[in-house]
Amino acid sequence: MTDLIARDGSQASALCFGCMQFGGTADASASKAMFEACRQAGINFFDTAHTYTEGRSEEILGRLAYQERESLIVATKAAYTGGSGRQNILHQFDQSRARLGFDSVDILYLHRWDPETSLEETFETLRELQLNGKIRYIGVSNFAAWQVMKAQAVAMRLGTRIDVIQPMYSLIKRQAEVELFPMALAEEIAVVPYSPLGSGLLTGKYLEDGVGRLSTDKRYAARYGQSWMIETAKQLSLLASELQVDPSTLAVAWAMYHKAVAAPIISARNAKQLAPSLNAVELTLSAEQYAAIEALSPRPAPATDRLEEAEA
Repeated sequence: MTDLIARDGSQASALCFGCMQFGGTADASASKAMFEACRQAGINFFDTAHTYTEGRSEEILGRLAYQERESLIVATKAAYTGGSGRQNILHQFDQSRARLGFDSVDILYLHRWDPETSLEETFETLRELQLNGKIRYIGVSNFAAWQVMKAQAVAMRLGTRIDVIQPMYSLIKRQAEVELFPMALAEEIAVVPYSPLGSGLLTGKYLEDGVGRLSTDKRYAARYGQSWMIETAKQLSLLASELQVDPSTLAVAWAMYHKAVAAPIISARNAKQLAPSLNAVELTLSAEQYAAIEALSPRPAPATDRLEEAEA
């Protein structure tokens, strides 16, 4: 896969911290505490987006990362709103750079697929940003495998490539295993998946009437509210208790284990909530432990839907 490397030559950490909560449920003080906890744990990879908390996420991350800029990998995203046309990408990216206080970022993701704009226009713009030293790696988020490969063909004709993808992935959201992961391995594209805790369901907190996005946001309730998902969360909590680790640690370590995954994106509202996810760096699952966790949720069918060909 593409090696994601900071400007000082250091390799990307095995976990990425997602700054979606900065300036929202995490105020400046809580954001600083989480940033410092990440740095102490060896994390040098941080992810934000133009749309997060109306720009406050980028502003806070920029202030926190400024002194260590050369040793960090900083990613942001554009075109969640307004489409992937040249004018919109450049406008939003200029805003992002101003908020961060950086002339350039390491990774710029397209935040989602835009069926209305030509890929040539989109990737000519991204290539121009690369040539001008404004971005180092090109990424795409929330793309299907066919969309990645269609875009990659255009990118390569223009003299560049998609280096990294950002799909959803957790023990209860495994669709990426079907086509995205095999594609990424074959094409040497880094995978930096988000939501390894299933938006908090795999922490076990909702099993005890916990409060969070699943209880306050209808979109997340629909995404993670199926009965089998709740049962998987229960069984993961039981297994974690047997292994004497936090369920969050186990869920993140499981997502890290897959050979296609470069660095799962972890996040939290405060340093206390973040700690169990950070602990996954120190947890090395055995093949038997991984298999035991894997068995807690349905394995998605292969792309051909020939179930007899699914990996044992």
